[in-house]
Amino acid sequence: MLRLPDHWVWDSWYAQDDEGRHHAFFLRASRALLDPDRRHRRAGVGHAVSGDLRSWDLAADALVAADEPAWDDLATWTGSVVRAPDGRWHMYYTGVSRAEDGLVQRIGLAVSDDLHTWHRHGDKPLVEADPAWYERLGPDGPGEGTWYEEAWRDPWVFPDPAGEGWHMLITARAGHGPVAGRGVVGHARSTDLLHWTVGPPLTAPHGFGHLEVPQVAVVDGHPLLLFCTNTPHPHGTENRLWTIPGASTTGPWDITAATPVPCPDLYAPRLVRAGDGPWHLIGFVDERDGVFAGELSDPVPVRYTPGEGLHPVR
Repeated sequence: MLRLPDHWVWDSWYAQDDEGRHHAFFLRASRALLDPDRRHRRAGVGHAVSGDLRSWDLAADALVAADEPAWDDLATWTGSVVRAPDGRWHMYYTGVSRAEDGLVQRIGLAVSDDLHTWHRHGDKPLVEADPAWYERLGPDGPGEGTWYEEAWRDPWVFPDPAGEGWHMLITARAGHGPVAGRGVVGHARSTDLLHWTVGPPLTAPHGFGHLEVPQVAVVDGHPLLLFCTNTPHPHGTENRLWTIPGASTTGPWDITAATPVPCPDLYAPRLVRAGDGPWHLIGFVDERDGVFAGELSDPVPVRYTPGEGLHPVR
Protein backbone atom coordinates (compact mmCIF):
# COMPACT_ATOMS: atom_id res chain seq x y z
CA MET A 1 0.00 0.00 0.00
CA LEU A 2 1.15 3.54 -0.70
CA ARG A 3 -0.27 6.15 1.65
CA LEU A 4 1.25 9.61 2.05
CA PRO A 5 0.47 11.46 5.28
CA ASP A 6 0.54 14.87 3.60
CA HIS A 7 -0.81 14.11 0.12
CA TRP A 8 -3.77 12.37 -1.44
CA VAL A 9 -2.87 9.77 -4.07
CA TRP A 10 -5.21 8.58 -6.81
CA ASP A 11 -4.84 7.46 -10.48
CA SER A 12 -1.63 5.49 -11.06
CA TRP A 13 0.38 3.81 -13.83
CA TYR A 14 3.47 1.59 -13.78
CA ALA A 15 6.74 0.63 -15.45
CA GLN A 16 9.40 -1.97 -14.67
CA ASP A 17 13.11 -1.15 -15.09
CA ASP A 18 16.00 -3.40 -16.15
CA GLU A 19 16.70 -4.38 -12.53
CA GLY A 20 13.13 -5.58 -12.04
CA ARG A 21 12.10 -2.64 -9.86
CA HIS A 22 8.57 -1.32 -10.24
CA HIS A 23 8.02 2.40 -10.74
CA ALA A 24 4.63 3.79 -9.80
CA PHE A 25 3.57 7.15 -11.19
CA PHE A 26 0.48 8.64 -9.63
CA LEU A 27 -1.56 11.78 -9.23
CA ARG A 28 -0.98 13.55 -5.94
CA ALA A 29 -2.15 16.74 -4.25
CA SER A 30 -1.71 18.18 -0.78
CA ARG A 31 -4.12 17.16 1.99
CA ALA A 32 -3.78 20.79 3.15
CA LEU A 33 -6.44 21.57 0.53
CA LEU A 34 -8.86 19.96 3.04
CA ASP A 35 -11.55 19.38 0.41
CA PRO A 36 -10.54 16.43 -1.81
CA ASP A 37 -12.71 17.77 -4.65
CA ARG A 38 -10.12 20.56 -5.02
CA ARG A 39 -7.29 18.11 -5.71
CA HIS A 40 -7.78 17.87 -9.48
CA ARG A 41 -6.74 21.47 -10.11
CA ARG A 42 -3.58 21.01 -8.00
CA ALA A 43 -2.50 17.60 -9.28
CA GLY A 44 1.08 16.72 -10.14
CA VAL A 45 2.65 13.36 -11.02
CA GLY A 46 4.33 11.64 -8.09
CA HIS A 47 6.80 8.75 -8.27
CA ALA A 48 7.66 5.80 -6.03
CA VAL A 49 9.78 2.65 -6.46
CA SER A 50 9.20 -0.89 -5.18
CA GLY A 51 10.68 -4.35 -5.42
CA ASP A 52 7.45 -6.18 -4.64
CA LEU A 53 4.52 -3.86 -5.53
CA ARG A 54 3.71 -3.59 -1.82
CA SER A 55 6.42 -1.57 -0.07
CA TRP A 56 7.16 1.73 -1.82
CA ASP A 57 10.02 4.22 -1.51
CA LEU A 58 8.94 7.73 -2.42
CA ALA A 59 11.04 9.49 -5.09
CA ALA A 60 11.02 13.04 -6.39
CA ASP A 61 7.92 14.07 -8.32
CA ALA A 62 8.08 13.16 -11.99
CA LEU A 63 6.08 16.07 -13.41
CA VAL A 64 4.29 19.20 -12.23
CA ALA A 65 2.36 21.96 -13.98
CA ALA A 66 4.37 24.09 -16.38
CA ASP A 67 5.05 27.78 -15.92
CA GLU A 68 2.29 29.85 -17.47
CA PRO A 69 1.34 30.54 -20.12
CA ALA A 70 1.30 26.92 -21.30
CA TRP A 71 -1.22 24.32 -22.37
CA ASP A 72 -0.49 22.36 -19.14
CA ASP A 73 0.09 25.20 -16.65
CA LEU A 74 -2.80 24.31 -14.30
CA ALA A 75 -2.33 20.59 -13.61
CA THR A 76 -0.86 17.38 -15.01
CA TRP A 77 -3.12 14.34 -15.00
CA THR A 78 -3.17 10.63 -15.73
CA GLY A 79 -0.97 8.96 -18.33
CA SER A 80 1.14 5.92 -19.13
CA VAL A 81 4.80 5.02 -19.65
CA VAL A 82 6.36 2.98 -22.46
CA ARG A 83 9.94 2.35 -23.53
CA ALA A 84 10.89 3.46 -27.02
CA PRO A 85 13.04 1.27 -29.30
CA ASP A 86 16.02 3.53 -28.54
CA GLY A 87 15.73 2.73 -24.82
CA ARG A 88 14.32 6.07 -23.69
CA TRP A 89 11.20 6.14 -21.57
CA HIS A 90 8.16 8.04 -22.82
CA MET A 91 5.46 9.32 -20.47
CA TYR A 92 2.24 10.40 -22.15
CA TYR A 93 0.19 12.55 -19.81
CA THR A 94 -2.91 14.75 -19.68
CA GLY A 95 -2.57 18.50 -19.25
CA VAL A 96 -5.03 21.33 -18.57
CA SER A 97 -4.47 25.08 -18.65
CA ARG A 98 -5.36 28.11 -16.54
CA ALA A 99 -6.46 30.07 -19.62
CA GLU A 100 -9.28 27.57 -20.21
CA ASP A 101 -10.01 27.10 -16.50
CA GLY A 102 -9.02 23.44 -16.82
CA LEU A 103 -11.98 22.61 -19.07
CA VAL A 104 -10.05 21.43 -22.15
CA GLN A 105 -7.87 18.34 -21.89
CA ARG A 106 -4.93 17.57 -24.16
CA ILE A 107 -2.17 14.97 -24.25
CA GLY A 108 1.55 15.67 -24.13
CA LEU A 109 4.84 13.84 -23.74
CA ALA A 110 7.78 13.83 -21.33
CA VAL A 111 10.90 11.70 -21.83
CA SER A 112 13.47 10.19 -19.48
CA ASP A 113 16.64 8.10 -19.58
CA ASP A 114 16.22 6.65 -16.07
CA LEU A 115 12.52 6.94 -15.05
CA HIS A 116 13.51 9.56 -12.45
CA THR A 117 14.25 12.79 -14.33
CA TRP A 118 11.68 13.81 -16.93
CA HIS A 119 11.80 16.52 -19.59
CA ARG A 120 8.85 17.76 -21.62
CA HIS A 121 9.03 17.08 -25.34
CA GLY A 122 8.54 20.51 -26.84
CA ASP A 123 6.08 23.10 -25.59
CA LYS A 124 2.93 21.95 -27.37
CA PRO A 125 0.52 19.05 -26.83
CA LEU A 126 0.97 15.96 -28.98
CA VAL A 127 -2.62 14.82 -29.40
CA GLU A 128 -5.92 16.74 -29.31
CA ALA A 129 -9.53 15.71 -29.88
CA ASP A 130 -10.61 15.74 -33.52
CA PRO A 131 -14.13 17.20 -33.98
CA ALA A 132 -14.68 14.78 -36.87
CA TRP A 133 -15.37 12.09 -34.26
CA TYR A 134 -15.20 13.61 -30.78
CA GLU A 135 -17.13 16.13 -28.71
CA ARG A 136 -15.42 19.51 -28.36
CA LEU A 137 -16.25 22.55 -26.28
CA GLY A 138 -17.18 25.75 -28.01
CA PRO A 139 -15.21 28.98 -27.53
CA ASP A 140 -17.55 30.00 -24.71
CA GLY A 141 -17.12 26.76 -22.77
CA PRO A 142 -19.84 24.27 -21.86
CA GLY A 143 -23.24 24.91 -23.36
CA GLU A 144 -26.49 23.16 -24.05
CA GLY A 145 -25.92 19.75 -25.60
CA THR A 146 -22.34 19.38 -24.38
CA TRP A 147 -20.53 17.86 -21.39
CA TYR A 148 -19.04 19.98 -18.61
CA GLU A 149 -15.52 19.58 -20.05
CA GLU A 150 -13.72 18.56 -23.22
CA ALA A 151 -12.76 15.00 -22.33
CA TRP A 152 -9.44 13.91 -23.87
CA ARG A 153 -7.33 12.28 -21.16
CA ASP A 154 -5.79 9.14 -19.64
CA PRO A 155 -3.63 8.10 -22.62
CA TRP A 156 -2.70 4.41 -22.62
CA VAL A 157 0.05 3.67 -25.16
CA PHE A 158 1.05 0.18 -26.27
CA PRO A 159 2.80 -1.46 -29.25
CA ASP A 160 0.79 -2.88 -32.11
CA PRO A 161 0.75 -6.69 -31.72
CA ALA A 162 1.71 -7.08 -35.38
CA GLY A 163 4.65 -4.70 -35.01
CA GLU A 164 2.98 -1.90 -36.97
CA GLY A 165 3.70 1.07 -34.75
CA TRP A 166 1.86 2.14 -31.62
CA HIS A 167 -1.68 2.66 -30.38
CA MET A 168 -3.05 5.20 -27.91
CA LEU A 169 -6.33 4.69 -26.05
CA ILE A 170 -7.98 7.85 -24.69
CA THR A 171 -10.90 8.75 -22.42
CA ALA A 172 -13.10 10.66 -24.87
CA ARG A 173 -16.68 11.43 -25.82
CA ALA A 174 -18.43 10.98 -29.15
CA GLY A 175 -19.85 14.04 -30.87
CA HIS A 176 -23.35 12.58 -31.12
CA GLY A 177 -25.99 10.82 -29.05
CA PRO A 178 -27.58 11.61 -25.67
CA VAL A 179 -25.29 13.97 -23.76
CA ALA A 180 -25.10 11.81 -20.63
CA GLY A 181 -24.08 8.69 -22.55
CA ARG A 182 -21.44 9.70 -25.11
CA GLY A 183 -18.43 8.14 -23.39
CA VAL A 184 -16.12 6.21 -25.75
CA VAL A 185 -12.55 4.97 -25.93
CA GLY A 186 -10.75 7.31 -28.28
CA HIS A 187 -7.92 6.11 -30.52
CA ALA A 188 -4.76 7.44 -32.14
CA ARG A 189 -1.87 5.73 -33.95
CA SER A 190 1.82 6.48 -34.46
CA THR A 191 4.81 4.95 -36.20
CA ASP A 192 7.44 6.76 -34.12
CA LEU A 193 5.81 7.65 -30.74
CA LEU A 194 6.07 11.35 -31.63
CA HIS A 195 3.63 11.98 -34.46
CA TRP A 196 0.08 10.78 -33.87
CA THR A 197 -2.96 10.48 -36.12
CA VAL A 198 -6.34 10.58 -34.41
CA GLY A 199 -8.94 8.11 -35.69
CA PRO A 200 -12.50 7.11 -34.83
CA PRO A 201 -13.28 5.69 -31.38
CA LEU A 202 -12.85 1.99 -30.66
CA THR A 203 -16.18 1.72 -28.84
CA ALA A 204 -19.65 3.04 -29.56
CA PRO A 205 -21.60 5.23 -27.11
CA HIS A 206 -23.60 3.00 -24.78
CA GLY A 207 -24.87 5.08 -21.90
CA PHE A 208 -21.62 5.74 -20.04
CA GLY A 209 -20.73 9.39 -19.46
CA HIS A 210 -17.05 8.50 -19.79
CA LEU A 211 -14.81 5.43 -19.90
CA GLU A 212 -11.84 6.40 -17.73
CA VAL A 213 -8.24 5.13 -17.56
CA PRO A 214 -8.63 2.56 -20.37
CA GLN A 215 -6.02 -0.20 -20.55
CA VAL A 216 -5.52 -3.34 -22.62
CA ALA A 217 -3.75 -6.53 -21.53
CA VAL A 218 -3.74 -10.25 -22.29
CA VAL A 219 -4.84 -11.98 -19.08
CA ASP A 220 -4.78 -15.79 -18.97
CA GLY A 221 -4.63 -15.82 -22.76
CA HIS A 222 -7.58 -13.47 -23.23
CA PRO A 223 -7.19 -9.91 -24.63
CA LEU A 224 -9.14 -7.52 -22.42
CA LEU A 225 -10.06 -3.85 -22.37
CA LEU A 226 -10.32 -2.51 -18.81
CA PHE A 227 -12.03 0.78 -17.96
CA CYS A 228 -13.84 2.46 -15.09
CA THR A 229 -16.63 5.00 -14.76
CA ASN A 230 -18.17 6.99 -11.92
CA THR A 231 -21.03 8.45 -13.95
CA PRO A 232 -24.58 7.11 -13.64
CA HIS A 233 -25.57 4.55 -16.25
CA PRO A 234 -29.09 4.75 -17.72
CA HIS A 235 -29.69 1.07 -16.89
CA GLY A 236 -29.24 1.88 -13.21
CA THR A 237 -26.09 -0.15 -12.57
CA GLU A 238 -23.74 1.09 -9.87
CA ASN A 239 -20.74 -0.89 -11.09
CA ARG A 240 -17.65 1.23 -11.66
CA LEU A 241 -15.03 -1.17 -13.08
CA TRP A 242 -15.60 -3.06 -16.33
CA THR A 243 -13.85 -5.31 -18.85
CA ILE A 244 -14.58 -6.21 -22.46
CA PRO A 245 -13.06 -9.31 -24.13
CA GLY A 246 -11.67 -8.92 -27.64
CA ALA A 247 -9.93 -10.84 -30.41
CA SER A 248 -6.66 -8.97 -29.80
CA THR A 249 -5.37 -5.98 -27.86
CA THR A 250 -6.53 -3.80 -30.74
CA GLY A 251 -10.11 -5.09 -30.49
CA PRO A 252 -12.69 -4.91 -31.87
CA TRP A 253 -14.37 -3.97 -28.59
CA ASP A 254 -18.11 -4.54 -28.28
CA ILE A 255 -19.27 -2.25 -25.47
CA THR A 256 -22.47 -4.28 -25.09
CA ALA A 257 -20.28 -7.21 -23.95
CA ALA A 258 -18.82 -5.24 -21.01
CA THR A 259 -18.98 -7.10 -17.70
CA PRO A 260 -18.37 -5.66 -14.21
CA VAL A 261 -15.28 -6.50 -12.15
CA PRO A 262 -16.09 -7.13 -8.46
CA CYS A 263 -13.61 -4.77 -6.82
CA PRO A 264 -15.93 -2.12 -5.34
CA ASP A 265 -13.29 -0.60 -3.06
CA LEU A 266 -10.96 0.42 -5.90
CA TYR A 267 -11.15 3.08 -8.58
CA ALA A 268 -8.93 3.61 -11.63
CA PRO A 269 -7.01 0.35 -11.09
CA ARG A 270 -4.31 -0.89 -13.44
CA LEU A 271 -3.47 -4.43 -14.43
CA VAL A 272 0.13 -4.90 -13.27
CA ARG A 273 2.44 -7.90 -13.25
CA ALA A 274 6.01 -8.68 -12.26
CA GLY A 275 7.77 -10.06 -15.33
CA ASP A 276 5.82 -13.07 -16.56
CA GLY A 277 4.11 -13.56 -13.20
CA PRO A 278 0.38 -13.43 -12.43
CA TRP A 279 -1.70 -10.33 -13.01
CA HIS A 280 -2.79 -8.00 -10.21
CA LEU A 281 -4.98 -4.93 -9.94
CA ILE A 282 -3.61 -1.87 -8.14
CA GLY A 283 -5.93 1.10 -7.78
CA PHE A 284 -6.69 3.85 -5.37
CA VAL A 285 -8.93 3.45 -2.34
CA ASP A 286 -11.71 5.94 -2.93
CA GLU A 287 -13.52 6.02 0.41
CA ARG A 288 -13.06 4.68 3.90
CA ASP A 289 -15.80 5.30 6.47
CA GLY A 290 -17.38 7.80 4.09
CA VAL A 291 -14.20 9.90 3.76
CA PHE A 292 -11.95 10.15 0.70
CA ALA A 293 -8.92 7.94 1.46
CA GLY A 294 -6.58 8.83 -1.40
CA GLU A 295 -4.09 5.95 -1.17
CA LEU A 296 -2.96 3.12 -3.43
CA SER A 297 -4.01 -0.43 -2.60
CA ASP A 298 -1.89 -3.51 -2.20
CA PRO A 299 -1.95 -5.63 -5.38
CA VAL A 300 -5.10 -7.72 -5.78
CA PRO A 301 -4.45 -10.99 -7.70
CA VAL A 302 -6.93 -11.52 -10.53
CA ARG A 303 -7.84 -14.15 -13.11
CA TYR A 304 -9.94 -14.10 -16.23
CA THR A 305 -12.45 -16.88 -16.75
CA PRO A 306 -14.78 -16.96 -19.78
CA GLY A 307 -18.30 -16.61 -18.50
CA GLU A 308 -17.13 -15.07 -15.23
CA GLY A 309 -14.95 -12.27 -16.55
CA LEU A 310 -12.09 -10.71 -14.63
CA HIS A 311 -12.31 -11.47 -10.92
CA PRO A 312 -10.14 -11.43 -7.79
CA VAL A 313 -8.45 -14.66 -6.72
CA ARG A 314 -9.48 -15.36 -3.14
